[in-house]
Amino acid sequence: MNLFEHFSFQYPWVLALAVLFWICGRYCPARTQAIYFPHVGTLLSVHGRKSRWLEILKWIGILGLLLALASPVLTNEYKDLKKKGRDIMLILDSSGSMRQRGFDPTDPLKSKFDVVKEVVGDFINQRKNDRIGLINFASVAFVASPLTFDKEFLRKILAMQEPGIAGEKTAINDALLQTYNILSKSDAKSKIAILLTDGIDNVSRISFEEIRRLISESDVKLYTIGIGSFRDFDAPYLKALAQAGHGKFYAASDKQTLQRIYKDIDRLETSKIKNKKIVQHEYLYIYPLFVAILAWLLFIYYRTAKGVE
Repeated sequence: MNLFEHFSFQYPWVLALAVLFWICGRYCPARTQAIYFPHVGTLLSVHGRKSRWLEILKWIGILGLLLALASPVLTNEYKDLKKKGRDIMLILDSSGSMRQRGFDPTDPLKSKFDVVKEVVGDFINQRKNDRIGLINFASVAFVASPLTFDKEFLRKILAMQEPGIAGEKTAINDALLQTYNILSKSDAKSKIAILLTDGIDNVSRISFEEIRRLISESDVKLYTIGIGSFRDFDAPYLKALAQAGHGKFYAASDKQTLQRIYKDIDRLETSKIKNKKIVQHEYLYIYPLFVAILAWLLFIYYRTAKGVE
């Protein structure tokens, strides 16, 4: 921080009086004592000897007084950001079918899961003020990352996920149960779950009716995304889950569509940031005033006790 960028005088015109003092001191010396000390004339010794130090003390006192009257001030400005973030759980299908290629027309060799990790990684980067967690599911569901503000940590965890790491089948309802258990303990005012899958639930221990009832009674908003062909996932099932969760259902047949979906969710769930500008002033007049008083006391001392002129 450059100190001089924040330093100023409230009354800079006062400094111009130094010129008047200099003119008066140079051209009307007989009245100098009366101007500065009108009541100490009897204290001054007429036999004192001249001193260059006396002149220096006199001008230190004058300049210190003028600097104090000009009111030097340091001004600091900063922004008080009130962030109202959300708690977001990302629920990613890592079943065997996510190894399929061709989901990204620009790079047919990439698997669905590789593309999903890229798009979800971009989504994480955009959520600056939110806590985000990650649920990975296939035959079983597990918490890959708890809710965290540490986006770098979360991206590393995301990069470590691979198809088949949790089995080959699809336990969507179990993954949702874990997600809602986590978010039920959150005290965030806004809680969101984003489910992505390319399959149909075929191994969950909790039924569709049970999970739908849980979702409908919760304050968590649920977005569901089916990727790949409509033959791969159960669109009515995902739509019913989204409706129960007061969210929205999406379908993505390629990478570009999936990117637009996450951008749409990012837009719909924008975190609120209130930006308040705060200005602090630190007044510094006490320092030159102290120097001026000290200089004048020394001036009086040498003029009276030492007999110096």
